[in-house]
Amino acid sequence: MYMIKEVTTKKEMKKFVKFPNKLYKDCQYFIPDIYESEKDFFNPKKNPSYDYSESKQWLCYDEKGEVVGRVAAILSHAYNKKTGGKFMRYSHIDMIDDLEVTRLLMMEVAKYAKEKGMDTLMGPLGFTDMDKQGLLVEGYNEMSNFITLYHYPYYKEHLEKLGFVKDQDWVEYQIKVPDEIPHLLNRMSDRVLSRYHLKIKKFKSKKEVGPYINEAFRVVNEAFAPLYGTVPLSQKQIDEIAASYVPLLNLDFVYVVVDGEDKVIAIGLMIPSLNKGLRRSKGKLFPFGFMHVLRDLKTVEVLDLLFIAVEPKYQSTGVAALMIREAIVEAIKYGAKYAETGPELETNIKVQSQWKYFETRQHRRRRTYKIKVDEFLK
Repeated sequence: MYMIKEVTTKKEMKKFVKFPNKLYKDCQYFIPDIYESEKDFFNPKKNPSYDYSESKQWLCYDEKGEVVGRVAAILSHAYNKKTGGKFMRYSHIDMIDDLEVTRLLMMEVAKYAKEKGMDTLMGPLGFTDMDKQGLLVEGYNEMSNFITLYHYPYYKEHLEKLGFVKDQDWVEYQIKVPDEIPHLLNRMSDRVLSRYHLKIKKFKSKKEVGPYINEAFRVVNEAFAPLYGTVPLSQKQIDEIAASYVPLLNLDFVYVVVDGEDKVIAIGLMIPSLNKGLRRSKGKLFPFGFMHVLRDLKTVEVLDLLFIAVEPKYQSTGVAALMIREAIVEAIKYGAKYAETGPELETNIKVQSQWKYFETRQHRRRRTYKIKVDEFLK
């Protein structure tokens, strides 16, 4: 016998945030979320995404009062306005291996969607494209990382048994760092630099990055606009993302490309893997967990590619190759063995073609599932 309850108190939100750590405590591939970020994710006072969104969260309890599942619903008015759709997103779905728990949780999301006049459930998705998204459907025996989600195989089985169908897939690649820059990559990069009069900015301090942040995210908004699930980032969101990520940046892994007038036309970001530090700290940075994370930032064995964004008019010019060359130079210098991409839409051939110069392994796949609200509720 299970009971569903909406999350309405700080104590309940604490349970909501901590549940995955309990569920995956014996899973060697799971990487905890950063607790401090997660506890503010559904706080309208802390998350600027609430300027255009609504959300509810629920917990599922067993007869002993133990949490056995969680889920959130996100209504993005901005995305529905952009697409003309009536979508309700579901997010943060985690549960024990019991189909009834999954059904009860998703029933709450569907009822909320119906109440709001929405006709389709889609997810797992966050408020923005910068949030973690997609259900893991391949790569269960691969280490996760702090920018993506890990799920047990039964999540997929549950959703499909409940009638959910594939909406979109992302693929992820592990890229072996070569011993030297591939000849073709070198030649293309040199040609792009001279033909378009471009240069890569070199920053000596994080303070120098500040003046370029807004321009960089203008490029991100323009580059990502056509992609599935995206909405433009607002100034508040840009400020919040910058505050979260700039302190973690190693400036050798920041690639800002500018034209002859010092206008940003592309940006690429990498970060040393935080996997070991977050596992040791169980996702808590304070009071002492940040020491484990700082150690990871100084020990570069695996690099996580956060994203590459290129202004649309430059997307077929080879500018991405220019940033990739710089990234490989730094990876070799630091002795990194591998780089891992973030999720890339399987239909985004432009992005995947960037890895043709390297030895790669497509090692994870994640998926969004959708279902019509009325179909699920019947």
